[in-house]
Amino acid sequence: MKIAIYGRSTNDNVSKHIQSLFDKIEECSIEMFIYKPFYEFIKTKLKIPKTVNTFTTHSDLKGNVDYLLSLGGDGTILETLTFVRDSEIPVLGINTGRLGFLANVAKEEINDAVSALISKKFVIEKRTLLNITSPKNIFGEVNYGLNELTILKKDSSSMITIHTFINGNFLNSYFADGLIIATPTGSTAYSLSCGGPLVMPGSQNFVITPIAPHNLNVRPLVISDNNIITLKVEGRSPNYLLSLDSRNVVIDSSIELTLQKADFCIHLIQLENQNFYTTIRNKLLWGLDKRI
Repeated sequence: MKIAIYGRSTNDNVSKHIQSLFDKIEECSIEMFIYKPFYEFIKTKLKIPKTVNTFTTHSDLKGNVDYLLSLGGDGTILETLTFVRDSEIPVLGINTGRLGFLANVAKEEINDAVSALISKKFVIEKRTLLNITSPKNIFGEVNYGLNELTILKKDSSSMITIHTFINGNFLNSYFADGLIIATPTGSTAYSLSCGGPLVMPGSQNFVITPIAPHNLNVRPLVISDNNIITLKVEGRSPNYLLSLDSRNVVIDSSIELTLQKADFCIHLIQLENQNFYTTIRNKLLWGLDKRI
């Protein structure tokens, strides 16, 4: 078995729990690939097996590894998309960060998680990706995201207007601070904080959520993910901020955006005791009786 490890260079990723991960991998004679900048950060801080490979691009992994372990929070998992792309390499998130909707394996469960991979005691969840089809390559080679695309005002306190069309049919002109187009995975992220609904993974939907709209009766809208969304922006500033997951660009307001579902998915690993219901119940503290 071959495992790739991706992590950020933070103190959270040099703990005794991360050391136990490397110890477990060595004990099980698993071939390991470590993201090179992360390897350079930890090589003097942790005891790492001598026979270790490093990777820097997606081409180093495609066809060469069986699984990718993400060490960090949900933002770290979003970054792994750059490396797995359409390779269908399953990703397992180990939470060394904070909330962790996607990275839902606790640090204390690392050894059990590796054992589950070896014994194949897990399920694969295919998560929908949002693809920017026009303009092409505005985010380089990775023109798709797992969570959401967000349009935000820039250089001015004034609101912007986002003219929104579904399959060429006019939906609405959102006069707001911005607009979020979220996947079901992204429904627990920025969209949720702006009043958007929770959407089940696999429900084949997108959520359109305005950010601080001028009209209070403008509410989030759930649409089928087989629709094509077109966005045109205007405002007092000639530029606005466009964010795709954790990546940002500033673009001209004359640019028209076209979005639709990507033709491939990202594969997330869920261990036997994990599912979407337990995750939202635990992370959002549903059913918690504070009187106790």
